[in-house]
Amino acid sequence: MSPASHNAPTEASANQREETSMPEDRGNGETRGNRGYSRNYSKGNAKGRGAPSGRTRRPDMGRAEWSRNPVDKRARNEATQQAARRRKINSEEGHVPIYALPFTKEEIENEEKKPKRKVAVMIGNHREKTIEGDLFGAFVAAGAISKANADDPKKSSLMRCARTDKGVHAAGNLISLKLIIEDPDIVQKINEKLSPQIRVFGIERTNGAFNAYQFVDSRIYEYLIPTHVFLPPHPSSFLGKKLVELAEEADDLEGYRTRQRDETTFWEATEAQYIKPVLEQLDPSIRSTVFNAFYEPDANHFHVDRSINSLDQAGSATQIFRHAKLDSGAGPDELATDSANQRPSGSEAEDPDQQSINAEAVDPAQHSANVKEEDVTQEQRETSDQLQDPSPKPTDQSSIDFAIKKLRAECIAAKNGYRINPDRLARVRSTLSMFLGSQNYHNYTVNKDFRDPSAKRVIKSFVVHGQPLLINGTEWLSLKVHGQSFMMHQIRKMVSMVALIVRCGCHEGRIQDSYMKEKMSIPKAPGLGLLLERPVFDTYNEKLVGQFGREKIDFGKFEEVIEEFKQKEIYERIFREEEHDNQFHTFFSCIDNFKSPQFLYLSSVGPPAARRPLPAAETSKPQLVQSDAIDDPSSDEEVLDGEDG
Repeated sequence: MSPASHNAPTEASANQREETSMPEDRGNGETRGNRGYSRNYSKGNAKGRGAPSGRTRRPDMGRAEWSRNPVDKRARNEATQQAARRRKINSEEGHVPIYALPFTKEEIENEEKKPKRKVAVMIGNHREKTIEGDLFGAFVAAGAISKANADDPKKSSLMRCARTDKGVHAAGNLISLKLIIEDPDIVQKINEKLSPQIRVFGIERTNGAFNAYQFVDSRIYEYLIPTHVFLPPHPSSFLGKKLVELAEEADDLEGYRTRQRDETTFWEATEAQYIKPVLEQLDPSIRSTVFNAFYEPDANHFHVDRSINSLDQAGSATQIFRHAKLDSGAGPDELATDSANQRPSGSEAEDPDQQSINAEAVDPAQHSANVKEEDVTQEQRETSDQLQDPSPKPTDQSSIDFAIKKLRAECIAAKNGYRINPDRLARVRSTLSMFLGSQNYHNYTVNKDFRDPSAKRVIKSFVVHGQPLLINGTEWLSLKVHGQSFMMHQIRKMVSMVALIVRCGCHEGRIQDSYMKEKMSIPKAPGLGLLLERPVFDTYNEKLVGQFGREKIDFGKFEEVIEEFKQKEIYERIFREEEHDNQFHTFFSCIDNFKSPQFLYLSSVGPPAARRPLPAAETSKPQLVQSDAIDDPSSDEEVLDGEDG
């Protein structure tokens, strides 16, 4: 080859390609190639830009060539998943997908072929686990899905319009899929295959393109909350003291007292009627110890009561507080005197459960005798023996714990007897209205930045539905929120924010501050009271009737059945669990006694107060986890379009 031929562009390009594909080793790890950098093809020593790795099949493939041959990752993933599904179905171990119900070839061939139609299925449930598997199995068992399609739910195009947090109930939900609906009794047959906690209310025909998740316009949720959560923090609690202190600093003490004027006597009356009678029954040798242990939950002598659920179960934090601080500043002996006639004469007769608690406190020996011998552990025997001692020692921890439990039960009884004042109820309604419209809810979810467009959500209405309800001696409110869509934990944080603003005497304009860029630590209220009432399909219904002449998707047609299901399977369960676990009491007691500045934005000073460090003497030991850890969604079910749907 002549030297001149090297100047030809075509020959130079070919020569360069040869050098790239067949590098010449120069003995020092370098190879001839593109000018400006070196390559090393020696094993385990890839230096320099452009060096191929073990995953690169073609060393000469550059960025341009790679971009001209894109990989269809979606098709590749679907093929891989389909192959894995088939392997599981055909394997000897019989591991199949959660919804798959494979049948033999003979069973499929012997089944009569029937047409399937696209439908909307209106359902309700209060189960904590996902219910698609139960529903799919019931459809197959009732003949609504053929055996040929039972091995893969995708063949039936199953989709639901909303997924809720783990433990959140659904009084009305909707799924879309293809079903065989020729049998007029198909709904009854499906329900016969389901547990009572899952119900199918009705089935409506739709057009073939209907998708429950894409066609839903909005969703309506209900939150049941006891009215005692709107009580102000006790004046001696950490939060109660700080609210007064910061109101004085902001020259707003008069305004703060005005906002709290409707509930100024509750805690004073509670101490006189519930706390003092218990203290006076205690032996003087342990009265002071019980008094301090009850009013100082973070003291060294404080012991965790394992019978009380932690706030992780209630919905927010990880540390247990038995009670709110009720310290009035007086000593135990002062509180225990002249109080024999302070309790109303009919209080015990009105509350038989409370009467049982009192009997246990007066006669622990009788209480121990009623326990079966085989159920009594060694530790319980020791505790019983100690409680029978007429002169328990101040260091007798079991007697102290028993007395603290009694005080806590009295505190809860006082709260359950609370009935919300009309002025305070009006404040609740007014505060709820501050959420209306399109707002930035980055502070009401997790892992959302202020600049994230998806943090903007539309709330159409947020109201107190009806009048307060009296259930088992406790007063409840029904809050209903109608929104286009909701993010993870959004509704529970909104409810928590309303309760905190009302109970802390905070100006309702603080909600407007939460829409701003500054981060606020808003705890999420217990998930126990939240339920999906129903999805709304107004836009689709207009087209469905006008263009296709079919029936609307209307939960109102099944109102009577849905209400019966809500009362029996959802409402009663919520009331029963709260009566047993006292989740709302525990949640707000924790907040009241949490010695950290992160909730002080509720004070008259506003958000700047939450940025100030507390003196070392005022901080809790041990510290609770921070807000990001409190709101860790790892314990919740995975959701579509956010937490609540």
